[in-house]
Amino acid sequence: SMSQHVVIVGGGVIGLCSAWYCTQRGDQVTVIDRAAPERDGCSFGNAGMIVPSHMVPLAAPGMVALGLKWMGNPESPFYVRPRLSWDLLSWGYQFWRACTPQHVRRAAPLLRDLNLASRELYVELDDAWNHEFGLTRQGLLMLCRTQAALDEEAHGAERAKTLGVPAEVLDRVGIATLDPQVSMDVMGGVWFPQDCHLSPQRFMAGLQQRLAAAGCEFLWNREVQGLPSSGIKLQGVDTDQGFVAADQVVLAGGSWSSGMAQALRLPLPMQPGKGYSLTLEGPRKLPNLCSIGVEGRIAITPMGERLRVGGTMELSGLNERVEPRRVQGIVKSFCQYFPEFTPSDFANISPWRGLRPCTPDGLPYLGRTRRSENLVIATGHAMMGLSLGPITGQLVSQLVARETPSIDLTLLSPDRY
Repeated sequence: SMSQHVVIVGGGVIGLCSAWYCTQRGDQVTVIDRAAPERDGCSFGNAGMIVPSHMVPLAAPGMVALGLKWMGNPESPFYVRPRLSWDLLSWGYQFWRACTPQHVRRAAPLLRDLNLASRELYVELDDAWNHEFGLTRQGLLMLCRTQAALDEEAHGAERAKTLGVPAEVLDRVGIATLDPQVSMDVMGGVWFPQDCHLSPQRFMAGLQQRLAAAGCEFLWNREVQGLPSSGIKLQGVDTDQGFVAADQVVLAGGSWSSGMAQALRLPLPMQPGKGYSLTLEGPRKLPNLCSIGVEGRIAITPMGERLRVGGTMELSGLNERVEPRRVQGIVKSFCQYFPEFTPSDFANISPWRGLRPCTPDGLPYLGRTRRSENLVIATGHAMMGLSLGPITGQLVSQLVARETPSIDLTLLSPDRY
């Protein structure tokens, strides 16, 4: 096929993976990003997990009740800052409508297929790039401090197994046997052996380096101001430093995508879900496996010699303020699961924060839209951006080439709202 000029809006993991697979096919690629090259957005401070185990979308039965229960407590894992915002109210209503067993039943096999395909691509890249981004295939532990959580996770493990994703329910001794490096104060948990983790910074750095070497153009510190079109065809992207012409445009701007799509009268409802992480440089103990503290909804990942602890979902609009009480909540929770640590271990660490793009139904927007004939949307991955990066990039390159995507994307249509 003819080489085309593909302009990708967004230099996060979705944008760079899209750039990578388009470049591999011979497209001329330009990436536009609002930040500087040494940026620290969502794709950098996250927990670095690849999660075939996560098949239940964020919008699932019980989530609304849980959210309401937690809403009053600023240290809780989920927090909505009460504010009068039409966007938030309508998103909340759409979220509530999506929290059905039918939605989970439809979404789970697709999320499984996407995550497993992405894992395969990570393994390929890890081999091709000489293991430079720390891909570790030891699985993931879902840690439970209460019997109620353990029963619920065991139920989730059964569902995973029926969908072909192996899972093993373990008691306290089983958990200790699997990861003897560190002591955990838990009743038990579930081990998902197929899950993996990596260092997101090292993965992003490797992508960026190789893209530059392959002739990909990067336009940093550019604010996108519009997507000018003639008829139903986009001409390119307007930025605060001039116009960039394009044969195809890929919108991969994370939490900022909705605003950019408004110009095309394309509703992409999303709320920025703020998450925080803290990275210990020389932790007193280093677990072998990555884990999730179920009750506290925190993520714990060893990355080389470092240990990263992340968590919370805070819906407080498109701002990057750090709320110290939420960070305290993460530390307190972590020390309950891992009693060898104390809050003072985290005393001098400045917290990272990122805004995850959360759609109302917990599924990304991926595909073409009726609004334009040369636009591909790839955003809304919420907490699975890193996990789904490579498969999303590969699918974007197929969409750009106007091939039938290798995975059915009907449920992910950007036109669904």
